[in-house]
Amino acid sequence: MKIYNNILETIGNTPLVKINRMQEDIEAMVLAKIETTNPGNSVKDRMALQMIDDAEADGRLKPGGTIIEGTSGNTGMGLALVAVMRGYKLICVLSDKQSKEKMDILRAVGAEVHVCPTNVAPDDPRSYYSVSKNLAAETPNSWYVNQYDNPSNAKAHYLTTGPEIWEQTEGKITHFVVGVGTGGTISGVGKFLKEKNPNIKIWGIDTYGSVFKKYHETGIFDDNEIYPYITEGIGEDILPKNVDFSVIDKFTKVTDKDAAVYQRRLAKEEGIFVGNSAGSAIKGLLQLKDELSADDVVVVLFHDHGSRYVGKMFNDDWMRDRGFLDEEITTAGDLVAKHGDLPLVSLYAEELVSHAIDKMRKFGISQIPVMKDGAFAGSLSDSEVYQLLCEKPELRDSAISGIMAAAFPTVNESATIEEVSKLISKDCTAVLVELKNGNHHIITRHDLISAIA
Repeated sequence: MKIYNNILETIGNTPLVKINRMQEDIEAMVLAKIETTNPGNSVKDRMALQMIDDAEADGRLKPGGTIIEGTSGNTGMGLALVAVMRGYKLICVLSDKQSKEKMDILRAVGAEVHVCPTNVAPDDPRSYYSVSKNLAAETPNSWYVNQYDNPSNAKAHYLTTGPEIWEQTEGKITHFVVGVGTGGTISGVGKFLKEKNPNIKIWGIDTYGSVFKKYHETGIFDDNEIYPYITEGIGEDILPKNVDFSVIDKFTKVTDKDAAVYQRRLAKEEGIFVGNSAGSAIKGLLQLKDELSADDVVVVLFHDHGSRYVGKMFNDDWMRDRGFLDEEITTAGDLVAKHGDLPLVSLYAEELVSHAIDKMRKFGISQIPVMKDGAFAGSLSDSEVYQLLCEKPELRDSAISGIMAAAFPTVNESATIEEVSKLISKDCTAVLVELKNGNHHIITRHDLISAIA
């Protein structure tokens, strides 16, 4: 019988698949190293196994011990599989920008999950770097993995991923492209490939908000480069020891939007259902296409599986809320379409001003139309209410009819964006849209700015 003794034996030997439709006008052969066929559905299975093997061998990890690691989710999954098979407890610390799917998957395989805020400095006690280290210091018989600085990370890719790519391309590979996070994949694979052929180009994909590209080009660690970003799995606000800049020939940065858009394109155009960093990798390659020729053989590594992003990049509402969907918005109806199934929040002229304040707070809105006798009779904006209450606090318990402004103008859903924008001014902060079914919705200045941007 052809069987594996346990799930860990299925790690590695992932397929190399030709990219057919998303090459655009690239003449080179583009091949994707699909790491989703690893049992934990990501490239991180390789280094998780290697790091634990090495820690067991030198006594850092003892029988019955607890493994502790800060992770974006994929390393945690790889560690969890090994922990299950070898009887270890696992504690994973994630930042709150990681998808809920990643957190749920880790819990499903027995990991204890701690979630930390993203928008804090690495040395902040709340960061997932600090929390991981503190948990390791406080937990008896524990081992802190530290994938960022653990040399077994890059070693795994030097021993497995690099040789696989070399053999699968029969040594014809000319370029290796991969997103850079901990640095283990690009450094391990890059070192192996450069030893085989020093002319092979190693290209790293970075994200805006990360320090890698500028540091590689200038040697300067620039704090001004660091700011919050959405892209998962790549980029850092630190310099991990596993990033061997000497084997990397070039970096390019990819925006959050492009990473998400090209991730979705891979699924729809290539049938390759992969993660967020894969979108960055393929877009980054396309940004560098002018440096390729027809004789080149390019390998792009896709880190993880798309199932971990179903609630985010593969969710239209999530994409739309961040302005990542390139939808054609030309009319008032287009502007209100995303909340067309929700009722319009309104007030009655007889209600108290305090009711208006409560409703604004409850729904997080700043403009509300006011109704009287079944028709729109006036309007309120938060700035007007604030100014009036500062001058006369007693108005809080008076009727809205006594302070309301003129009613918002109404347009039909076929009105153009230009027509709507001409109606909004300093004195008129919103426009009402009458839909064909008789319902109404509101367009604010913020809605127009979002559509134009």
